[in-house]
Amino acid sequence: MKADHAPIISKTRLDELYDTYNSRKWVHPDPLEFLYQYTAPRDREIVGIVASSLAYGRVAQILKSVGSVLEKMGPSPYDFIKHSTPVSLQRTFKDFKHRFTTSKDLTGMLDGVKSVIDRYGSLYACFLKGFKVDDEDILPALSFLVSELTALFNGHGNSLLPVPAKGSACKRLNLFLRWMVRKDHVDPGGWLGIPTGKLMVPLDTHMQRICSLLKMTHRKNADMRTVKEITGAFRRIKPEDPVRYDFALTRLGIRSDADPDALLRICS
Repeated sequence: MKADHAPIISKTRLDELYDTYNSRKWVHPDPLEFLYQYTAPRDREIVGIVASSLAYGRVAQILKSVGSVLEKMGPSPYDFIKHSTPVSLQRTFKDFKHRFTTSKDLTGMLDGVKSVIDRYGSLYACFLKGFKVDDEDILPALSFLVSELTALFNGHGNSLLPVPAKGSACKRLNLFLRWMVRKDHVDPGGWLGIPTGKLMVPLDTHMQRICSLLKMTHRKNADMRTVKEITGAFRRIKPEDPVRYDFALTRLGIRSDADPDALLRICS
């Protein structure tokens, strides 16, 4: 779906913003930084789904919660998951709480991750099973991955795993895919073979406000319809990489040392 009006920012200006923030020095505080500690894609994808799934609320609490989970997983989250059982997960994370995410939510997701790894070998292999190169975007593959992750609880999502078919923007899952599919000085990548042009914008209220300012959408709801509209606008600017500018644009409102008026200046 196309926005009613063309964006009021040029590709040149967006690329300038991207070049400014395409550096790891701008990442902290962001749960993405946890992924840099793991070189093996099979570890990184588990870290990524944990870190992205808990990426809501105050950033200090996000980092604390993600750090507490990863500390218990040890040096190889993959090995930890492979040797886990529902009982061991419940015992390990019995005291976990992150806002309205409970220990049951976390262990349910990790049970799903183990089940997928046992059946497919990795989250990546499962995602590829649902991916078709002629799909418009990665939504069908994402839906397949979530269905496999939630199969143990009859396909019902929880606070960490929204069900794409219900119209959720799936911001945190799209953030996870951005981290795993893209590779530059910020996004570490690891999932080879997925075209970056198929990715969708990780949309929350902050990103929606920015995109509304840029005339990329007039929709008020941060849902999947709006994700598709905004992604379409970015795809017309950068067809091969529509989420290229996501990190840079969100820095303007996330980092305390970023200039909140920069967006207005680059649009002038």
